[in-house]
Amino acid sequence: MTAITRIALLLTLLLGGCAEKTVRPDLQRLYVGASVATQPPVVLVHGVLGAKLRAADGTEIWPGGIRKLAFSEYRDLALSIDPQSLRPSADGSVPHALFDQAAGRDFYGAILRTLTAAGGYHAATVGTPPMAGRRAYYVFLYDWRQDNVESAKQLNAFIERIRADLGKPKQRVDLVAHSNGGLVARYFARYGSVDLLDGNEFPVTQIGAAKIRRLILLGTPNFGSLESLKGFIEGTQVGLRRIPPEVLLTMPSAYQLFPHALNAWLIDADGEPLDRDIFDVEIWRRFQWAIFDPTVRERITARATDAAAAAAELTTLERYFAKSLERARRFTWALSVAETGRGVRPIVLGGNCSLTPARLLVEEAGGDSVLRIWPEEIAHPKPGIDYGMHMLEPGDGTVTKASLLARESLDPGQKRNPWVSFPYDYAFFLCERHDRLTSNASFQDNLLHALLSVDR
Repeated sequence: MTAITRIALLLTLLLGGCAEKTVRPDLQRLYVGASVATQPPVVLVHGVLGAKLRAADGTEIWPGGIRKLAFSEYRDLALSIDPQSLRPSADGSVPHALFDQAAGRDFYGAILRTLTAAGGYHAATVGTPPMAGRRAYYVFLYDWRQDNVESAKQLNAFIERIRADLGKPKQRVDLVAHSNGGLVARYFARYGSVDLLDGNEFPVTQIGAAKIRRLILLGTPNFGSLESLKGFIEGTQVGLRRIPPEVLLTMPSAYQLFPHALNAWLIDADGEPLDRDIFDVEIWRRFQWAIFDPTVRERITARATDAAAAAAELTTLERYFAKSLERARRFTWALSVAETGRGVRPIVLGGNCSLTPARLLVEEAGGDSVLRIWPEEIAHPKPGIDYGMHMLEPGDGTVTKASLLARESLDPGQKRNPWVSFPYDYAFFLCERHDRLTSNASFQDNLLHALLSVDR
């Protein structure tokens, strides 16, 4: 080893050691002495997979322990669909705890520790009055598989129970909502507990907004996420296995995470957008995705008791699929129509440092239209086209920056689509992936600043 090499190695070690010593804000010094009197209760609204689920027999179906988390396909998460109503049948499953951490990974535990250690909040539960003279936080648990409108109804009831416990019928709360939880919170703010998704009119009443002081959205796909769509095509990776499409397509909320109806989600081999309606069931049938995938249909048939039962189940799932797509279309519009009245302007936080799938590509190969999810999958790329620029955008690996801001375009110089209304207070961006946002020190600092500041 030469002297120059030794010096270079020494510098690398020294600089590397410095890089590892990340400077973090002293949250306790910044916030622990903040005034208590004016702080409303905080309600944490988790995202998909964010609550542990227990079946009627007491078995935990999510996550169910480290071994299951690593090796299961989670087929027991599938909802049974009633063939008459085309709604998920009640199976007795209930969310029983926050999925805060597992296998050394922290999901929501970091938020709770931040609120208690630095924010001076204490954990409260509905049905019991919180400690007098102390800040309180609540965790709203919901079955993240179910329709987001149903979850919004439950959120409304949850807040009313907090008001009753406090003896304050007009008490407002601060909502801190992660990922899909932000969509639940936004629907609640606009419409309260009213289900408008069986029609095409969305009169914004702001009935929920009147119960919210501040709304903080973290990693919320306000213009949808391609990740949910990908799950319906190839399954969703959990541990070493995938939750298959036939399980995911039984969950109403999964459809409501699809890219917005105005989102240019599909392009051709020239990088040009294709005008295809993601909520049109015929597109799915043509490309043989989800319930129309022959492999998916074979697995469903193989698990049925007989051929007649298999045919009936496939028919029910096809009808349910079409209905769920249409409800999801209306859900995207319900969150986009122009607001009237006094609403709540959310604070938007999320990641913008990881390349995130933003568009799928259709390539013609051997007379067939073949879907490409990643640029490296393109069999015959055309010269001069940067497919990465067309298919991927900065985000958190799951939600793009553009989606955080409910925009079609990443370019901040372009105006938002005139049919999309998303008034927000301000946005703050982090260099963090979707499942690690809550552990980010800058998020924690900004969270407490937003919650504990009286005038802003």
